[in-house]
Amino acid sequence: MSSITIRNLDAAIKERLRVRAAEHGHSMEAEARRILQTALKGASRLPRSNLYERIHARFAALGGVDVELPPREPTREPPRFE
Repeated sequence: MSSITIRNLDAAIKERLRVRAAEHGHSMEAEARRILQTALKGASRLPRSNLYERIHARFAALGGVDVELPPREPTREPPRFE
């Protein structure tokens, strides 16, 4: 097992950790370990879908929109700097 030292922890945070540990019947170290395990559970998993797929899934139920695109026009000549 590895160990970790946390420096410059705000006194109010330390007190909240102490109270939370007491409420759960754990030591501060055990409570901190539990918080870290909960926060990082599954964090190493890759996302199941890319951003496009997640956005599409969120709004698919609303239905699609058919947009008529205007025809492309030829591009203009670039300016000459002579």
